[in-house]
Amino acid sequence: MSGQMSPAAARELIGTETGVSQWHTISQEQVNQFADTTGDHQFIHLDEARAAAETPFGGTIAHGYLTLSMLSMLGAEANNVRLQNTRITINYGLDKVRFLNPVRVGSRIRARFVLMSIEEKNPGQWLLKNQATVEIDGQQKPAMIAESLALVITG
Repeated sequence: MSGQMSPAAARELIGTETGVSQWHTISQEQVNQFADTTGDHQFIHLDEARAAAETPFGGTIAHGYLTLSMLSMLGAEANNVRLQNTRITINYGLDKVRFLNPVRVGSRIRARFVLMSIEEKNPGQWLLKNQATVEIDGQQKPAMIAESLALVITG
């Protein structure tokens, strides 16, 4: 989706897919850096041999919160709904997050976005809710589904 639109035009897109990001490979280095940042050093993320031997995953997996943290980048890349005269877009939160399938290190992920709602919170402040589905290349079951909220300030 390209270009900017009025809130009324955006409302017409509710229930439709509004963007898909590119594929991104999850690297062990990325997982290691996330572990260092968050202090979550569980072996399933960092020790390939142990994760392969002691888990059903067959190797190391990305942190669920690493996948979640990538939504900002994936959403921007998907060229999601953009309102006219946007000054800034702020992450507003999440209404629901479910981690459905682990992301093996070396896997590729991307996100699909469906606009769920748009409401004017205050004059020139629009709350957009998107369902974000993070897919794993070659797998039917997604890694994650989340209801992501963004506050768009216009004017």
